[in-house]
Amino acid sequence: MAANDRYKRFMQAYRNLGLFPLLEPQEIEDFRVKYGRRTLARLKQEVQASKANGKVIFTGHRGCGKSTLLHELNISMQQQQHFVVLFSIADMVEMSDVNHVNILYAIALMLLSKASKHGVAIPDSTKKHLLNWFTTTTSTTYTDQLKQELGAGGDLWGFLSAKLKKEDTFRNEIKVTFERRVSELSELSDTIDRIAAAIQTATKKEVLVIIDDLDKLDLSVVESIYRDNINALFSPNIRIVFTIPISVVREPKLLATLQSFCQIILLSVTKFFTQDQAHQVDGEAIAENVEILQEILDKRIPSDLIAPNVRRQLVLLSGGVLRELIRLGQECCRECMLELELDSDQPDLVINDDILAAAVKTLRNQFARSLGSQLYDLLVEIYADFTPPDARSSEFLELLHGLFVLEYENDDLWYDLHPLVTDLLQRKQLLKLPT
Repeated sequence: MAANDRYKRFMQAYRNLGLFPLLEPQEIEDFRVKYGRRTLARLKQEVQASKANGKVIFTGHRGCGKSTLLHELNISMQQQQHFVVLFSIADMVEMSDVNHVNILYAIALMLLSKASKHGVAIPDSTKKHLLNWFTTTTSTTYTDQLKQELGAGGDLWGFLSAKLKKEDTFRNEIKVTFERRVSELSELSDTIDRIAAAIQTATKKEVLVIIDDLDKLDLSVVESIYRDNINALFSPNIRIVFTIPISVVREPKLLATLQSFCQIILLSVTKFFTQDQAHQVDGEAIAENVEILQEILDKRIPSDLIAPNVRRQLVLLSGGVLRELIRLGQECCRECMLELELDSDQPDLVINDDILAAAVKTLRNQFARSLGSQLYDLLVEIYADFTPPDARSSEFLELLHGLFVLEYENDDLWYDLHPLVTDLLQRKQLLKLPT
């Protein structure tokens, strides 16, 4: 019975680790720590200091906690009397089909949806603009479906949102309609402004839209959205926080375009070591940063389920990347549950050195499977020099985006390998062990 209880506790710890971003009040109370405080403060200041139509770009390594900070920004700005609409583009549009037109259309739909939930009256003329193109398109399918939905008194905005998310023909219909007529795209932006104006008049609050998960788009898609169509994307006269992949900040032309329009704020990887200490056997870690990630772990894995010496090792093996800390922690819990499944007579099982080693092996092999042999030499060079030979090369950007390589800051930028990638190269005898 005791072993079964142990299994359930590891299962709960595994689930606790999956609670990112924190959304519910109880989750925030139970698991919130002071992570990314400086970056969050910069985001708040930039939003507040910007004009009423200001745009902000937020970027950083995938898995570093951007979504968590955006949800905290949402809460903070609501407390400061903003009408905030936060949504993930992945919940609105198939990621392979995101473009500037359906981003704007999604903004309009989300503003209307939240306005409706808060009892804000939107003029019928404003609503109709989003619907009129249905009746002017050659597609009778959507026109008939829309009439049926309106006639049945259904959830109109839920209907449109579902179409936008699930049907590529619907998204193409929007894209063709608005791109074919520049005036229509301008009208879409004006409609967003009219919705926002109605919200501000009714609530006496300024509108802020926060769009998450745009950082998960491929670079080629990002270039089309932010370089070729930035005027249209930024045309609504409301505050909007966008996200972009970190690789964008290494594309000079695209970066220059963005900087001419808005401020770019970067969430850096939590740095455990200064560059001069990074490859030393007894390198001195930055205690405050280690403790922050240890606190994240402590709030999710009870202390009696993990050996004290392993707790710190697990944190350091994350390289300071929040997502990697979560992956390692969950894999350790999974290994413990597997052990208990195979042998239930282990009522005192904890995450120990052996469990951690098994988890590390699993995640290290995941890196190895997706790492082409031609990139090993580049990894060795980055490890030796703390910088790539060409920070704009597609190979380096691939490694950076995949978290094989991590970017850190002192007075200057420097780069190091993910600890599990370092381990992989050492096992292949491509790196000398530090002395």
